[in-house]
Amino acid sequence: MRLIAAGGGQVCLELDVREDQTQHHGFVHGGIIGAMADTACSWAAATVAGDVVTASYTLQFHAPATTALLCVHAAVIKQGKRNVSVEARVLAVDDNGAERRVATALALIAVVGAG
Repeated sequence: MRLIAAGGGQVCLELDVREDQTQHHGFVHGGIIGAMADTACSWAAATVAGDVVTASYTLQFHAPATTALLCVHAAVIKQGKRNVSVEARVLAVDDNGAERRVATALALIAVVGAG
């Protein structure tokens, strides 16, 4: 993954998809999409809360990812003392730059040392 931008509760990451990251139908494996969403959510939370870990996340798949480039945008929804709620949108980007949402994640990110 490449970090494209980070700050102010937001993160953008990109990934050049390799063939070994696809499943038997040729779609990007859900584990890759989940890892991108989880990473983006925790990094977005870290920009406002410091040291964090993922407490939980849910991931909904909307369409198969078949492009050579994936992008994820994550943004903090609400910041508390102990937890940060974050949403991520995972997008497939085609050769013309057109984006299509392939998944959405909602994450609860725990602030390390908060208590």
